[in-house]
Amino acid sequence: MSIPGFTPADLTLAHATLKERFGHDVEVQEVETEVRLSPADRELTACPALFWKEEGCAFVVSKTGPANYRAMFYYSVKDRFGTGQEEYDNLGDCLIVVLKVQEELGRERAKELGLN
Repeated sequence: MSIPGFTPADLTLAHATLKERFGHDVEVQEVETEVRLSPADRELTACPALFWKEEGCAFVVSKTGPANYRAMFYYSVKDRFGTGQEEYDNLGDCLIVVLKVQEELGRERAKELGLN
């Protein structure tokens, strides 16, 4: 199964959403991830993805179908987080939710570390 890559409109949306969240342009890389599309799948499927780092955190949004997206972010290999929703059918929603979840978790982490 070949999954189409991100369109120029997708990339424009991603850049605009990230600029709104972080207040400046964020470098976004188009990469490839390997994803198990269904829990029953034995094989991993190569999926186009967007990757960026900001505020000590790395983000990955994988495109798992023509209009299907999954998101995660991580501070380290041991500290990986999702959004609580397996998949999105809208890139904008996927981006907004992963950024919001990370922002909330970032505030909690800062409090725990006494940075606030």
